[in-house]
Amino acid sequence: MTRSYLTVIPVQAPVQQAAFDLYATLEAALRDSGEALHDGDVLAVSSKYAAISAGRVVSLTDIHPGAEALTLAERYAMNPIIAQLVVQEADAILGGIQGFMLTHKDGIISPNAGIDRSNIPNGYAVLFPLKPYAVAADIRRAARERLGADVGVILTDSWLMPGRLGTTGVALATAGFRPIQDERGKIDLFGNPMQVTQRGIADTLCACAQLVMGERDEATPFAIIRNSGVRIEELMLSAADVAIDWRNCIYVESLTEGRLIAVTRPV
Repeated sequence: MTRSYLTVIPVQAPVQQAAFDLYATLEAALRDSGEALHDGDVLAVSSKYAAISAGRVVSLTDIHPGAEALTLAERYAMNPIIAQLVVQEADAILGGIQGFMLTHKDGIISPNAGIDRSNIPNGYAVLFPLKPYAVAADIRRAARERLGADVGVILTDSWLMPGRLGTTGVALATAGFRPIQDERGKIDLFGNPMQVTQRGIADTLCACAQLVMGERDEATPFAIIRNSGVRIEELMLSAADVAIDWRNCIYVESLTEGRLIAVTRPV
């Protein structure tokens, strides 16, 4: 019996700095790379690339800090202009450290509401896409109508794991497959029912894609994930399908409203 192995295929595309046609660029990138989308694939798309295509690039000279931003900038030793962007973009501001605010934005806890100043000309910043789940659904629709492939789509981003060095992939939005696999009630190796486990399939696939897409000068805003085993289906998805209320997040709640208990253990 032939076995199918998970495959992740990087697809390079031109560097972009202003609004452009994302779908035509995807078609050209696939053609130039000699690759094609197949039914059942999951297409990973850089959320930053998608945001730039929609013109979500701002000139920092156009941003004027207000009183709240100035207060936060002083508290966290931030550039007041970036602080103003965070105030405008964040769904909630949870706290911060020197240079950064911890925010909740589009179902993801991230520094500075996902505002990105890398791989864009100096003096500009890229914001998260507007309505990222709608963007993912539009890319899926375009892949079906223009490329004839019924695929899933992930808008990729990167985030910092609590207590860990380094970034890893996180799905900002998903279309065409269920991003969570609920294992609760199922039996483990020893016959015990699973109590709390829900697998983050979209985030796991996003981490796979990030390995080949990179985050520096790779110019690889697309990746094809093949043989992932996900079931492609027509779904209406939103951040509510993957995100818990941050007030119920063990990391956020424990370090804000929760009681912090210092435990000293013998060496």
